Amino acid sequence: MNIRDTLKTNPLVLAPMAGITDLPFRIICREMGAGILYSEMVSAEALIRDQARTMSMLVTEPRERPVAFQIFGSRPASLATAAEILSEREIDIIDINMGCPVPKVLKSGSGSALLKDLGLAREIMSAVVKASKKPVTIKIRLGWDAKNIVAVEFAQAAEQAGVAAITVHGRTRTQGFSGTADWTMIRKVKQSVGIPVIGNGDVRSGADAKRMLDETGCDGVMIGRAIQGNPWIFHEARAFLETGVEIPHPSIQERRTVMLRHLRDVVALLGENIGVREMRKHLCWYTKGLPGGGEFRQRINHLEHIGDVNDEVTLFFELIVSRKAEQLA
Repeated sequence: MNIRDTLKTNPLVLAPMAGITDLPFRIICREMGAGILYSEMVSAEALIRDQARTMSMLVTEPRERPVAFQIFGSRPASLATAAEILSEREIDIIDINMGCPVPKVLKSGSGSALLKDLGLAREIMSAVVKASKKPVTIKIRLGWDAKNIVAVEFAQAAEQAGVAAITVHGRTRTQGFSGTADWTMIRKVKQSVGIPVIGNGDVRSGADAKRMLDETGCDGVMIGRAIQGNPWIFHEARAFLETGVEIPHPSIQERRTVMLRHLRDVVALLGENIGVREMRKHLCWYTKGLPGGGEFRQRINHLEHIGDVNDEVTLFFELIVSRKAEQLA
């Protein structure tokens, strides 16, 4: 797979998000217009131990490709073994997480913790590139904090190690998701290497995606938090990139159809017990800002059966339509 050519065809990339970018949601995002899809992050140690929950996260379908699977860890040998295992699966890219700011990940020396140890990061990148039959990418932040900005140095080390592309989130680890993403640093990373660079951070609309491409010169735009309850952002962003026109947001009917389809597909993948619980957060995001959404979210957070959730979603949208009809009468 040639990542540069793929990004030229479609520069919109679905970010890896734990507990969110599983198979059903990736397929929805693909249908909405996303290009490369990234999986939720997978523990290298759990993968090589054949841990059941982790192995269930590796399910893929041909219609979602090109798809990248992201691994995290701090031991070069383990990450290399994980890459060997993933290389035998029907995926297109293996990504190394070097940017996750979550304390649980940092405690193991993984994610953003690697930004404090370029030597270890070099070892990991070289080991994974050598072990993988697929192109290897990395995802980083600008650095651990504002006094330790290392993105350019990391990008250059990645290129030297044979990494095929790099995603840069324009915040430091200490920022978390607060403040504003620094797109200027993304541009500096792009100017420092010859491999493709994907920008990430504060892209909430098609106009934002276009502005990031223009201001940073990056090859792709990765969209993360803005996809929560809003996979339509890819459809809107692609339309804006192609025409410069902002298209309408999804109708009530479209929103209901996708919610019910998402619910059905997650339950089919994970079973009713786990699937319904996993869908609660998605259903809350889908209904954010809609009239009666608060009451709906309180109700569905206590439901355990797909039939009950399905009925609640259907009723919720029927009430919205009914209210609109009354307002027009």
